[in-house]
Amino acid sequence: MTSKSKRFTVGWLYPDLMNIYGDRGNILTLVKRAEWRGFDARTIELPRGTTGGMEDVDVFFFGGGQDREQALVYEDLIDHKQSLLERAVAGGAGILAVCGGYQLLGHYYQTAEGERYPGIGLIDVRTEAGKKRFIGDVVVDAQIEGLVPPTLVGFENHSGRTYLGPAARPLGKVRSGAGNNGSDGTEGCLQGAVVGTYLHGSLLPKNPHLADLLIRRALTRHGVSELARLDDSTELAAHEKILQRAQPRAPER
Repeated sequence: MTSKSKRFTVGWLYPDLMNIYGDRGNILTLVKRAEWRGFDARTIELPRGTTGGMEDVDVFFFGGGQDREQALVYEDLIDHKQSLLERAVAGGAGILAVCGGYQLLGHYYQTAEGERYPGIGLIDVRTEAGKKRFIGDVVVDAQIEGLVPPTLVGFENHSGRTYLGPAARPLGKVRSGAGNNGSDGTEGCLQGAVVGTYLHGSLLPKNPHLADLLIRRALTRHGVSELARLDDSTELAAHEKILQRAQPRAPER
């Protein structure tokens, strides 16, 4: 493995504005899991106007924000970052986008007042605000071949209704919770190297198997095909606790 292949870079999109519900934990998880395997892992922050270093990013993280924050970033996303993100993904970089970030990677997000913010169309989804807010634990049966365990857990807090087009496929099927829109039983989106989801909490600390999938896929362009195994007993115990909490209780007699 060359010195270049030992690097692992996470690019944090709009850390000052799109960073709610503990989503910074996703950054920490990606970096630490790479470090534990001997990689020179680092994070570069990409606020409005900043594009330097995007060509070196292996995995981008795009977190959540309220309507106000999304309004502040969407023009910058289109004007300064869209072409670079498209080029990075075409070159093998991955993206994890949560909630507001997930919405802005799609075709558009329409607020409850009818104002429409265009996304960058990197994934084939559209989002419109609903009247009811979905809040609570979510359990998803993931539709990712070879993912062990085959479940994802997290916490949702959103009013957006996201609908997938034919080019995107769901991250999984909802076992508990609302998911993308509360009606079609899907959660999240998979399209190429992009993962979109409504799962906060943070997502990756309780789903280390998904974190490793993102890392491994991004590093294949550096000749890395396998990752050393880690002791994930603590992380998976937290995962299992949420699974148990989501199980319906037996009726009292």
